Amino acid sequence: MKRALVLLALLVTGWLGAGVVTAAPAAAHATLVSTEPGEGARLDDAPREVTLTFTEGISLGAGYARVLDGEQQRVDAGAAEVDGAVLTVPLRGELPDGGYLVTYRVISADSHPIAGAFSFAVGDAELLATGGEAAQDDTDPVVAALLPAARWLGFAGLALAVGLPVLAAVCWPAGWAAPRLRQAASGGALAVVVGALATFLLQGPYAAGSGIGSVGDPALLGATLGSEAGWVALVRAVLALVFLLVLRRVPRRPETPSRALLIGGGVLALGLVVATAATGHPVAGPWPGLAVLVASAHVAAMCVWLGGLAGLLLALLRPATPPIELGAALPAYSRLAFGAVGVLVVSGIVQSVREVGSPSALAATGYGQLLMAKLLLVVVILTIAGVSRVWVQQRLGIRRPRSRRMITVHAFSATTAEPGPEELSAAAERDRAQAENAAEHLPSLRRSVLLEAGLAAVVLAVTAVLVGTPPARSAVAQPVDVVLPLQGGSASASGTVQVSVDPARPGENALHVYLFDDAGRLTQPTEIRVTLTERTQEIGPLDVDLEPAGPGHFVGNGMTVPGAGTWSLTVTVRLDEFTALTAATDFPVR
Repeated sequence: MKRALVLLALLVTGWLGAGVVTAAPAAAHATLVSTEPGEGARLDDAPREVTLTFTEGISLGAGYARVLDGEQQRVDAGAAEVDGAVLTVPLRGELPDGGYLVTYRVISADSHPIAGAFSFAVGDAELLATGGEAAQDDTDPVVAALLPAARWLGFAGLALAVGLPVLAAVCWPAGWAAPRLRQAASGGALAVVVGALATFLLQGPYAAGSGIGSVGDPALLGATLGSEAGWVALVRAVLALVFLLVLRRVPRRPETPSRALLIGGGVLALGLVVATAATGHPVAGPWPGLAVLVASAHVAAMCVWLGGLAGLLLALLRPATPPIELGAALPAYSRLAFGAVGVLVVSGIVQSVREVGSPSALAATGYGQLLMAKLLLVVVILTIAGVSRVWVQQRLGIRRPRSRRMITVHAFSATTAEPGPEELSAAAERDRAQAENAAEHLPSLRRSVLLEAGLAAVVLAVTAVLVGTPPARSAVAQPVDVVLPLQGGSASASGTVQVSVDPARPGENALHVYLFDDAGRLTQPTEIRVTLTERTQEIGPLDVDLEPAGPGHFVGNGMTVPGAGTWSLTVTVRLDEFTALTAATDFPVR
């Protein structure tokens, strides 16, 4: 256990050091990059379509994309289309002058919904507010509470279904005949089935932002069935059901089952572990294959460790267990749990680096705060586990291996002496005495394991909430660097503007603006103006002081963003006395 804590400290230290000197690209959760028309854009003619570009691939699923007029009537035509990270919403022809509101709720690759709204105007009409009912589309509170509960049920059930058979197969062959162990393993497999089906049913309302009453909506069920998160949940349910049937076929004898049953059960258990890991954050962002592999190792180690703890409490650490079985099973499980903890630590650090990105995001995001709470609980559990391991070492004679001299029988012999009957008898007597002594002091170990398992259940609950929380990478402030088309009265292309904001946080920021003509060459305008607006808080427009930094290049060093929120940056360019063009983009400030 001391080695595991040292390893944990070294890995965390290395991650903190790497986070200070490196910056990785955002991953594992889509965010809106740009829109066409832009936020707050004023157009002379109505566009034919609205496009939204995200940082990574998204799907519509049970979500939606709508364009509303000032009367809250839909003006979009036909179904919205998704092409990778771009969402396109076709509009009706010849829309009249007026303000229009775009509302959307799409599904990121990690199965989390992304919702928002922005407005634009045609002609001299007023812009529509985005803070009204149309823009508010939060997840239903009942659905938001039931989803983590379903995940927790699946995690706990998986630990029992997989971890208990591993305990019996590796550490305690007599456990195959223990009724409590068999019932708990079967109950765990059934819990995985129930949790997976509940997750499948709740995914539709979660994606659509509807209430719990819509779980049976055929349209939502069909959309969920067509999504990756939906069919992975169904695969998990089917695998768990088949695994339950295999568990029921295991003979109730205190001996290892047949090789065919072990291999079949092992393949199903591996499938369950991968099906649990291959959804949510691991499948989104860069290197999804590696992320799923690491997550699978994490889930498997969790099952071995926590499932084994449950097996100790339910069946092994009981007065009726023969001391000789205790003496054989406890040391074997202690070694197995130590290896599982090592895998948990390494895979957990790798996952944290991928999802958090930098040490500063730990305290600045909800995901990071939950992760820190989980890590604190794990440290407490490891401390208690260390107490349990010391108990086993003291009572059953497990010691750290030491180098020993080989003593030969004869000076010129290359072989060692085989233990005789007396040595074997003495060793057996010693093992029996140690086992009986351990059985007499079993209540103290049981209390330690009970506390360890109770805290582990809390860790699973935190994990169930954590996997449904947008990762810190996507929640922490990210610099803005976008290229936007300049729009004006002419229908033809009018050049582009590149806008960079760093670090996109409250307070002072560095702004760079580059103007390009239709041929992509830097061009010098007659006049340029940049403003900041936060519509939901009714702040702005605030003028940004610009200074020329070269042909077509302007800087706003010290640009002050008053506070957090979704800010709209608008660039107004006057190329000559008669031509005025604009471009706008939204960016989050956290």
